[in-house]
Amino acid sequence: MHTLGHGFIPPPVHAGGLRYHGMAPIICHLRQLGLVEAVAAHQTATFEAGVKFARTEGVVTGPEPCHDLKVAIDEALKCKESGEAKTILIAHSGHGHFDLAAYDAYLSGKLVDYAYPEEEVKKAQAELPKIP
Repeated sequence: MHTLGHGFIPPPVHAGGLRYHGMAPIICHLRQLGLVEAVAAHQTATFEAGVKFARTEGVVTGPEPCHDLKVAIDEALKCKESGEAKTILIAHSGHGHFDLAAYDAYLSGKLVDYAYPEEEVKKAQAELPKIP
């Protein structure tokens, strides 16, 4: 399992269920085997994807699946540019009915992106126990 440890406390960004400090062991294993790819996206870009999805599909998505939507849109645009045919699968779950305040913050420009400070990440990683 990949983690930054219990001492690392991320900033208060709106990521809902994605604010877990580690990653599920099965996902880590699939990533380590090269079967899945990990992609990070800033929260404003994910909300932009959520708004685009709502306007085209009529579904207000929760913030968590907006991350899938952002990456799927990016992959589709890459395929469009390269001419490559690709099946893009997303794991869409949940609606955003309880997250309308977050959408309001995004639409009013109050939601900002944040990047973890490298220093804090390195410090957290240095404090992790060494496991053989």
